[in-house]
Amino acid sequence: MARRGLPGRVGDVQKPVAESGTPRTPLGFVTRYAGLDATMGLAFAGTGMLFPFFSPLLGWLGVALTGSDTSSNVLFGSLQQITAQRLGISLILAAAANSSGGVMGKMIDAQSIVVAGVAIGQQGGEGSILRYVFIHSLVLAMLVGVE
Repeated sequence: MARRGLPGRVGDVQKPVAESGTPRTPLGFVTRYAGLDATMGLAFAGTGMLFPFFSPLLGWLGVALTGSDTSSNVLFGSLQQITAQRLGISLILAAAANSSGGVMGKMIDAQSIVVAGVAIGQQGGEGSILRYVFIHSLVLAMLVGVE
């Protein structure tokens, strides 16, 4: 492939990113208004003192699903708050663990994988990129939850 300047590269990136960047934040509001976050929060309270390990994994899952740490906080923030209150854990630490785990989930969200594929010229090779970074992402998220 011939080397092209920045305008050609921007054009290559725009379409795949636009296709994968659908808004996902409304899911968090649906779960809150339906009471799912409260139900799941009470269920996670059953994990007891293991919850600090699961807290960043929820953030990791939220970012992997939504593509955004902010959206993950909207999706699981109330759940984290309810569980932390029930267990007597610091609300600030539960929120921080959710957000920190979310940072680790960013490397496996669909939009980041598509951007990475386009950036390195492997459009259509997103599956191999995901397989390569998935285990790294999961292990790092679990390390956040270990004291």
